[in-house]
Amino acid sequence: MRVTLAMPTHHHLTALLIAALAGPAFAQVQPPVVRPVPTAPPARITPPAQITPPVQITPPAMQTVPVPPSMPMILPIAPLPLLSPEQASQLAALLAKDGAEQGLRSIAAAVTIPRTNDALVRAALDHAHAVHAGRLDTADFQADWALRPAAFDPLPGFAKAVAQDRIAQWFASLPPPWAGYDGLRTGLTRYRGIVAAGGWQPIAAGPDLSLGSKGPRVAALRKRLAIEDPEVIATGSNFDAELLAAVQRAQRRYGLNPAGIVSTQTIAALNVPARDRVRQIMANMERWRWLPHELPKNRIQVNIAAAVLTVFEGDSPVMSMKAVTGKPGGGETPMLASTIHSVVLNPPWNVPSSIANRELFPKGNAYLKANNFRIIGEGPNRRLQQASGDSSALGRFKFDFDNAFAVYLHDTPAQAGFSRFDRLASHGCIRLEKPAELAKLLLRDVPEWSEAAIDEQVTTTTKTVRARLNTPVEVYLLYWTAFASANGQMSFRADPYNWDTVLADKIERRSAAQVASR
Repeated sequence: MRVTLAMPTHHHLTALLIAALAGPAFAQVQPPVVRPVPTAPPARITPPAQITPPVQITPPAMQTVPVPPSMPMILPIAPLPLLSPEQASQLAALLAKDGAEQGLRSIAAAVTIPRTNDALVRAALDHAHAVHAGRLDTADFQADWALRPAAFDPLPGFAKAVAQDRIAQWFASLPPPWAGYDGLRTGLTRYRGIVAAGGWQPIAAGPDLSLGSKGPRVAALRKRLAIEDPEVIATGSNFDAELLAAVQRAQRRYGLNPAGIVSTQTIAALNVPARDRVRQIMANMERWRWLPHELPKNRIQVNIAAAVLTVFEGDSPVMSMKAVTGKPGGGETPMLASTIHSVVLNPPWNVPSSIANRELFPKGNAYLKANNFRIIGEGPNRRLQQASGDSSALGRFKFDFDNAFAVYLHDTPAQAGFSRFDRLASHGCIRLEKPAELAKLLLRDVPEWSEAAIDEQVTTTTKTVRARLNTPVEVYLLYWTAFASANGQMSFRADPYNWDTVLADKIERRSAAQVASR
């Protein structure tokens, strides 16, 4: 249940951690037990806006301005370092190369590099801030993008790098130090290459294709799959066992049911243009830049788009489960970071007024009584509360963490939802497949809440009890729709909230504006 408010590492990680950070649980990209379903029907990603052509960069007037924590460009007060001719040449080459690799624009077209010392240094500082802490300005963040990058001033580090003649090493230290980011950067280069080669042709609509099918559409399917999957034989018009396996691999990469039948959803995913996949990678690279460069080793992560929760201990995933996350169109689960401080056993549901007025009060008093709701108050200020118990919408467990959206993790009596391929169906809160297991894990160091005590509390009584964690655990609600597997193969999910498209547009507009302002 969500209330919408107006409101403002590392490379040594194993492939196991990479996969779990990106959304899939444990070491596989799409393990059939944990996540064999798509997050939503593939969403159409709109074509990118026309990219601003290269602009000659000229030195700005010297100025000093107050800088909010997430403002991309930092205009330094201190004097700018003086580069040697060799350093200026090296820095220009790094900017030309690195700018194309870090996902700050959708195409790899060259941008004119400044020639004067101060303009070149300012271009480097702007680039460093964008790569390290994100390209967006404070005003670009939506209210439900509640993750914010830490403040970052690149000038001290750059000045030190110039003094020590270690500019290349400084550049290499700027991006997020996560293997997941590196995988996206590699994928960006590959998919830009696909775009440059002409992309792929859409597969025509028609009857489902499956084992035994023949004809031109099968030939088009083979050719399309071969662009992303090197194991596919690109020629031929027969749907044989080899093509069946290739289709199933593609369906897993796109988070679809790997049944091997090419129907509407599979064709829609395959027909997303390659240029839009580039922009999707760009958006996910930007979100990596919003995360701390050090995450707590013990934490909980929810991939909103994939509807999967993963528990980490010692930087390794130890538990994973399906989830149900917010539905598009008003029930979106926000991106945020917080700390789980307690587990509520047998929680009542205090229904948000928007849900009560729109969905429950219209059903009448008989429905409310039959489902254990009671009306509190009168008139326009009346509200609903559903009693705790098996029929409560929150089930027997609620996991509380402070946030401005009134969202939380919770149990649900609607277990059938976890078998669906589309699991974006809540009002913003996150329903859990295995809440009892999570509660027992989080409360294991609280003596009065042994596993037996928890079981007794939720099976023999409906009394509401708040169990405080002795060791609060940080929780991250993230939106990952593109990630690379351990072997470098890119996987994509639908963009149910259209956040990828919006974010990619913002990145490119800010990048163009920063270049034009110099």
